[in-house]
Order: sequence, then structure tokens, then C-alpha cells
Amino acid sequence: MKLKVGYRALIEAAEREIETLDVERARALYGDDDTVFVDLRDPRELTREGKIPGAFHAPRGMLEFWVDPESPYHKDVFSSGKRLVFYCQSGWRSALATQAVQQMGLPRVCHIGGGFSAWKAAEAPVETVSK
Repeated sequence: MKLKVGYRALIEAAEREIETLDVERARALYGDDDTVFVDLRDPRELTREGKIPGAFHAPRGMLEFWVDPESPYHKDVFSSGKRLVFYCQSGWRSALATQAVQQMGLPRVCHIGGGFSAWKAAEAPVETVSK
């Protein structure tokens, strides 16, 4: 079976529409009171790899439900007005997630290119996550 659009094409299309931060720019926002880092990874990834200290965990599968204020699952962090910096392991899920919430109307959202892997490679702060 041949797909009409593969995952790489979806990611490339998303990246044309969204803001992608390199690790240096993301680190400059780290600790800013007006910025929230949002970890989109699976809980098992967090316990295995750690996370950016203070990041809000929003599993990718729940994101749209947590963003929408009319959803019974809405989380206040997404209506806080703060800048949201999404990340996943490699930057693929976060690119698609950033595009999705931008289409929903969420302002001030971007993602880290290269994801948590790039963050760790740059020796940026990481905290362990217990089960």
C-alpha cells in the first residue's frame, strides 16, 4: 500500500507553518516566568530519559482535549496566555502537535527542533522522573 502522504511530508509541512527553536534559543527561554515547557512524550519515556525540569507533561494523545477550554479534560496551563514550548524525543511529534494547536487557535506556541535528544546533547538541565 502506498500512502498519499507519509510522516516526513507531514512533518515538513508542519515545520513550514510553525516556529522551531534550536536548543540555544530554547535554553534562553528556560526559567522565564512567561514560558512553559510542555513535554509531549509517553510516560515511559519520561521515566527512562528524564525531562526538562519544571516541564508540564501532556501526553501527545490528550493534547487537543487538554487545550480546548470547552473540553471536559481542559488544563488551565493551555489558557494561561504564556508562551508554550513543546518538545518530544526528536522533534517530530512536537512539530505536528505545534501545528495542530496553532490550527486550533492557540497563540504563542513553538517547539524545540531535535527535541529532548538535542536538549540532552547540549547538556541542558534534566531532571529524573520516578514512576
